[in-house]
Amino acid sequence: MSISIYVRRIFLGLLLISAVACAAEEDTQPTFHEEENPNALSDWGMFSVREKTMTLADNVIPYDIATPLFSDYALKLRTIWLPDGTQSVYNPDEAFDMPVGTVITKTFYYPTADTKDEVTYNRARTVSSRMMDLHGLRLIETRILTRRESGWDAVAYLWNDEQTDAYLKRTGAIIPLTLNRPDERSEDFAYLVPNVNQCAGCHATNATTKAIKPIGIKARHLNKQSSFAAGFNQLDHWIAKGLLTAELTDEAPRNADWLNFDEPLDRRARAYLDANCSHCHNPNGPADTSGLDLEPDATGASLGICKTPIAAGTGTGGRIHGIVPGDPDRSILVYRMETNDPGAMMPELGRGVTHEEGVGLIREWIAQMDGACGT
Repeated sequence: MSISIYVRRIFLGLLLISAVACAAEEDTQPTFHEEENPNALSDWGMFSVREKTMTLADNVIPYDIATPLFSDYALKLRTIWLPDGTQSVYNPDEAFDMPVGTVITKTFYYPTADTKDEVTYNRARTVSSRMMDLHGLRLIETRILTRRESGWDAVAYLWNDEQTDAYLKRTGAIIPLTLNRPDERSEDFAYLVPNVNQCAGCHATNATTKAIKPIGIKARHLNKQSSFAAGFNQLDHWIAKGLLTAELTDEAPRNADWLNFDEPLDRRARAYLDANCSHCHNPNGPADTSGLDLEPDATGASLGICKTPIAAGTGTGGRIHGIVPGDPDRSILVYRMETNDPGAMMPELGRGVTHEEGVGLIREWIAQMDGACGT
């Protein structure tokens, strides 16, 4: 065989491999499942994982929110996909009205330390050109919210040890992990993958209707500079991509980024409480019997200031008021955020360790408040 023929065959072989790889990538097509949830996450076609690279399918849009929910320091990749020719409808206050066929994903992951069960935390990875490098990461779970004719459905998928796909886990799971904090402290904890009922426990934000809804798809959470489309406000990017129909003649509401120290302390603290607590603690939420409202417009006793507990049971830590201005150590709110006692900790789900930085923010916010509570 001549060298030229040999080289030609190698070249044709490489072209064939490339063509097969491209075809495999093109096979990843978003799919809406009208009734049943498939066993494999890959059957949704929102993204694929090959050779330690996650690739988003066409028209699957990554997004983030100004202040995210704390989930045991897990990092998160959020995506949204709408069927061709459909749009979501803007609402200044509530979750956007999403069309049937919408699929929202949230993938939870950690940077790994010495072993796959030892995790740490730092800045989230960025999707660039629809791809995210997975080297040095452990994917834990992907939660899916899909809008069907009957309403929203929520399910969780647990990633396999090979980190190639995730599989439906209706009953949830508990994953033992060790958190290595930046100051070299280590802490064992149990990461909770929620079961179907626990998903509803957070996403059924109205205790009367018990209807599941997205939590983060609200104007105030999305109104920020896009992390994935340079130069765009994220809401404007959604409008430009055809995901959202809106004429934003008035300025959209905006939550602060709790980590942006250029923002006023009050805005940062209120954004944190909104993202972490208000899906339950609102006038119509699952925790409405507490009388505590942690939405952005709550004030006074509704916000917890000098408020005595109604339904806290033994979860007060021996403290009398929800928030005592100027005194975080006497405030029930701080106690419930700090403790890991299952009977007192808040939030009740999705937290096995204390969010020390979040507690520090709320402590600082309460410490600077003026006023006093009667005994």
